[in-house]
Amino acid sequence: MRSGFGPSRPLLLACAAPAAAFFAAFWLLPVARLLALPARDGWATYFVVLTNPRYLQSLLQTLGLSLAVTFATLLIGALVGITLARQRFHGRQLLLSLLTLPLSFPGVIIGFFMILLGGRQGVLADISNSLGWGRVTFAYGLLGLFLAYLYFSLPRAIATYTAAAEAMDAQLEEAARSMGASRWRVARDVWIPELAPTTLACGAIVFATAMGAFGTAFTLSAKFEVLPITIYNEFTNYANFSLAASLSIALGVITWAVLWLSRRASGSAAI
Repeated sequence: MRSGFGPSRPLLLACAAPAAAFFAAFWLLPVARLLALPARDGWATYFVVLTNPRYLQSLLQTLGLSLAVTFATLLIGALVGITLARQRFHGRQLLLSLLTLPLSFPGVIIGFFMILLGGRQGVLADISNSLGWGRVTFAYGLLGLFLAYLYFSLPRAIATYTAAAEAMDAQLEEAARSMGASRWRVARDVWIPELAPTTLACGAIVFATAMGAFGTAFTLSAKFEVLPITIYNEFTNYANFSLAASLSIALGVITWAVLWLSRRASGSAAI
């Protein structure tokens, strides 16, 4: 017998209808359209990112840059985050706030910062020009993108590792030290296993963010093209919607696969 206090089925359907309509209009239909677009130019369009040298190069450059940024972000973020979690000193909260300040900046602002540092009118160019070396720049190529992506991703990693390290059971480390374990042994047997789920989750998010970053890449990628910029050029400059959809699908599949694998691995590591 149904309780008189429970919501009726018509009421539940009425409440769910707006959410279902929103989901269908703004996710289901656009994704279905995106998946169907490349078929207009033939099924081979779906695999153009693998068969066309230019698009394959753009994909490989994006993958390589994203992997490098992910590795560097995890390494630096773990070192800084664990140090902040273990040490207590005056100004610690202020330092943590400053380190995580870039979280409030969009990618375009991060790119602008990099131009101010290593662009044609940047600080480095002014200094090198005053020394007679010409205007040295690095902002518009691989190094500029790498540093900008790293600057954009580090605050998330630092905040994540700091919270995870603070939540660790201190007795595990104390027990390892009482048994004569060295610092490296403690790091290998305690810290790394305990922080493995955090590392997998954080790494997947950093990788996905780097793969799909547009604002920073749009500002800096004059000499190094990444896949989001290739997609933008195809549908904006050339109105090639089928090809842009195909490249978007490739980018989405790779990013989704990494996120899915990280969730599976994080679940296994936590067991």
